[in-house]
Amino acid sequence: MEKKFINPETMSAPRGYTHVVTVENPGKMIFVSGQVSVDKEGKLVGAGDLGAQTRQAAANLKSALEAAGATTSDIVKLNSYIVNYKPSDYAAFREARAALAAGGNPPASTLIGVAALAIEGLLVELEAIAVVK
Repeated sequence: MEKKFINPETMSAPRGYTHVVTVENPGKMIFVSGQVSVDKEGKLVGAGDLGAQTRQAAANLKSALEAAGATTSDIVKLNSYIVNYKPSDYAAFREARAALAAGGNPPASTLIGVAALAIEGLLVELEAIAVVK
């Protein structure tokens, strides 16, 4: 399996994501449902704090990937949903999400502002597609 991370010179340089990721001869594809900021008991972590909630959601995403035999470096597509997103939220979100791309190329990514998520108090949800041999 070969993953290619492509940022065309004819496009603006991305910050924290890759414009295009291709996978040739993929092995196992892993689709992870949206992960939110709840602990093992289902209790909200980081009420009102986007950075804390993003860190918890990222930790849950990492756990889900590990259960499927993958790591965060295997993520090829990441979708992020933020409640009542404002551009001023980006710094806290980006810093907390950075652990998902640590040590490798960042995945193709989309950030979407939403009115609400499934549970009252949630501020962020992260879903991913990963590919492993």
